Amino acid sequence: MITIFLQAAGPEGSLMPTMLMMGLMFVGFYFLMIRPQMKKSKQEKNFQQTLKVGSRVVTTSGMHGRIAQIQEDGIVIETMSGKLKFETAAISREFTQQRFPDTTAEEKK
Repeated sequence: MITIFLQAAGPEGSLMPTMLMMGLMFVGFYFLMIRPQMKKSKQEKNFQQTLKVGSRVVTTSGMHGRIAQIQEDGIVIETMSGKLKFETAAISREFTQQRFPDTTAEEKK
């Protein structure tokens, strides 16, 4: 049985085309998968470092709220139901003033 598989093996050739193909696949994976993920990770880290009190944010779990306090070990977010403490890494994105204008700005008009 083993002799059948050994006989079916193709002729041994150069490894250069195989190595070239593997190299091209790695370069493709790098530019299509690894590099965009690294860029996104860097943007998230910069965003989390520039958070300010009063910003409206959304957590990774979908909780909406406004930053009430920034502490060393986390962030306190004020929601409609009260204040909750989250890790800084749990903050996903920020909502802009255009989408959610402050009610205090409307009262001043």
